[in-house]
Amino acid sequence: MVTSADLAEDSTDSAVESETRRDFLMLATGTFGAFGVAAAVWPLVDQMNPAADTLAASTTEVDLEPIEPGQRLIVKWRGKPVFIVRRTKAQIEEARSVNVADLVDPETDEQRAKKAEWLIIVGVCTHLGCIPSGTKQGEIKGEYGGWFCPCHGSHYDTSGRIRKGPAPKNLPVPEYQFLSDNVVKIG
Repeated sequence: MVTSADLAEDSTDSAVESETRRDFLMLATGTFGAFGVAAAVWPLVDQMNPAADTLAASTTEVDLEPIEPGQRLIVKWRGKPVFIVRRTKAQIEEARSVNVADLVDPETDEQRAKKAEWLIIVGVCTHLGCIPSGTKQGEIKGEYGGWFCPCHGSHYDTSGRIRKGPAPKNLPVPEYQFLSDNVVKIG
């Protein structure tokens, strides 16, 4: 014989079983929905990442071994020319002897060159973006033995600092690090 207590106990068990099943179904549906949203959103987020060719151009490695003292080299980095100079002892002494207080954009040579022998600067004039001459053999180097901007007459010294002319700042120094004694990574 079934009593009312037995019926109440069966309905309680049924209600608990129904709640746990409902909770499981809600959790499973929510998880499935979250994965679906993530799968739909991922291509939109991924397409905002830089392309492989852009990432490849973000850094440049240069072998410095073939560069002789006094020689200058131009490499491309992010579409801009970068001047790499292996300076002689005389050029280093000349750059370090300048009174920084007399400069338009005061920076010491030590601030501009991580290793005194190597000067690495972006070769774009800070006045209007022309490319200064003085890196290739036979080009005009200006009054201070560095670079000369033929567009408006800015003169830079052997540390790439503006010394004369309308340019407001020194030639910029890019981020770089020496991977070894003979290899530098720009960018």
